[in-house]
Amino acid sequence: MAKKNPNGAGSITRRPDGLYEARVYVTTTDGLKKRISRYGKTYDEAAEKLARAKELEDKGVPTPTKEVKVGEYLTYWLTEIVRPHRRNNTFAKYETMVRLYLIPKLGTKRLTKLGIQDVRTFFAKLRAEEVGGSTQQECMKVLRNALNRAIREELLLRNVAELVDMPKADSKEVIPWTVSEAITFMRSVRAHRLFAGFVLALVLGFRRGELLGLRWVDIDFSTGTIHPRKQVQRVKGIGLVLVDLKTASSVGALPLPRLCLEVLGERRMLQRRERERAGLDWTEYDLILTTETGGPIDPDGFSDTFERRVKRSGVRRIPVKDTRHTTGSLLAVLGVHPNDAQKILRHARITTTLGIYTHVTTATQRAAASTLGERFRELMNRAPGSEVVLRPHEFPEQRFGQPTGLIVERAFVPGLLPEIPPDPLA
Repeated sequence: MAKKNPNGAGSITRRPDGLYEARVYVTTTDGLKKRISRYGKTYDEAAEKLARAKELEDKGVPTPTKEVKVGEYLTYWLTEIVRPHRRNNTFAKYETMVRLYLIPKLGTKRLTKLGIQDVRTFFAKLRAEEVGGSTQQECMKVLRNALNRAIREELLLRNVAELVDMPKADSKEVIPWTVSEAITFMRSVRAHRLFAGFVLALVLGFRRGELLGLRWVDIDFSTGTIHPRKQVQRVKGIGLVLVDLKTASSVGALPLPRLCLEVLGERRMLQRRERERAGLDWTEYDLILTTETGGPIDPDGFSDTFERRVKRSGVRRIPVKDTRHTTGSLLAVLGVHPNDAQKILRHARITTTLGIYTHVTTATQRAAASTLGERFRELMNRAPGSEVVLRPHEFPEQRFGQPTGLIVERAFVPGLLPEIPPDPLA
């Protein structure tokens, strides 16, 4: 007599059509025990799917029902899949798209009945409501990710969102500061307690979160390098936290120019005085940029401080996130190779760096264009029938001279800036 499988082990049988059917009881998103089926062309394929379903059940992950609605599935996906395995910022972004757009307009649809036309109608409604193109793209990414997970869990056979074109978003042109504007701003914030942060943002292009997450342990003063590893984020319900940087390109070591070493030295001395003044109220996080009691600085608060200082400096307004474009444009003006600029700016793709470089007209480009224009002008004025030739030696290679870099560097050196009295409103 054949042995029966123990309770909860499931069973695999062969159907008349040749497919193998694996059946097992699981807990659904409705909180009920339900027997589900998984199919395979071979016994081993069905057994693998059975084992996967049992593994999720053992981990306490509920299985969505076949008739689940899009809104119910998205809620399950956010709670059980995204929150445990993705970063807090990623979860917050996904949750916003689901709550504000996807559930209100697609939530009542049956997951298995969601079609291409439903998705197209959804984006047509967003366009009619004048929702921005970048927000539409985020909605598409979230929907595609969620439906791909539904396919993995065998709730769907295809991802209808991938069959719809990605919405278009007009890229906002960023006009970075010129060297003169950057110098004017730096002079105006010379006496500010966060001056080191402004310098690092403009000279090395740190992002806001990673700038505020820099620690003293990340700096090697003997070699003059800094190795960013953390960033400050605000997590809903928790507050400010330090988290690891997301990508490998973000954590590479960076050389610290003399200016950065000098302002970091000043920052360390100022922080010691703030620690003494705070006394028992000081909280040690080993952060370079802190509140006056040692705690992490709120990223939004830092942005507000930056924008107030920009306004008071009288230079053209740019948000703190666009200081990276200023860094990139200055590197282009100095003739730094895009590959080196990519490493400094920690771009994951060289195309991002080149996108900044294409907005900069360098001396080399101007010289080449001028040479080409003059040569065409000369050839057009020649008599008809004369030889028309462009020779390579007529376009001499243009190089950036060392004095250009020295001028920019000297303009930033704190010791060469005029003394500015402490700002009582800083």
